[in-house]
Amino acid sequence: MTTNATRIDLGANTRQKMCDLLNARLADAIDLAGQAKQAHWNVKGLNFAALHTLFDQLHANVTAHVDVIAERIVALGGVADGTVQGVAAATTLPAYPKEIRAGRDHLDRMSIAFATFGKAAREAIDTAEDAGDVVTADLFTAIAAAADKDLWMLDAHLEP
Repeated sequence: MTTNATRIDLGANTRQKMCDLLNARLADAIDLAGQAKQAHWNVKGLNFAALHTLFDQLHANVTAHVDVIAERIVALGGVADGTVQGVAAATTLPAYPKEIRAGRDHLDRMSIAFATFGKAAREAIDTAEDAGDVVTADLFTAIAAAADKDLWMLDAHLEP
């Protein structure tokens, strides 16, 4: 429920719908940032240094999305739910396996996570446009473009 006062000229129902959408994607973004750190901390193998750095950069990229999404929720009058419990209940990303160590395995799992995240961001663009919230649609357009670039970086490492 939107609880904060705002003079943004979107109806209360639209703002609520957008806050729900944004909170769903916020959960995914927070989970994705955590998964990138999981890979960063636990990667082992021949390309350790390069992958350790790559996963840390991916974490930084996604953390920027987290902040933008959360601030849009609050601007619309909502409450951003970044709690561990809220994220765990709401994320749509596949669970990250804790037992993997090899760089290629981390690359594969991160590629799956970024593809899932990018797809959800693209779907959010359409939902926001249909609701008449072009600002939220633009926010998700930028996030989808960045996620696609990060996915490209991951997938390039997976080529034989």
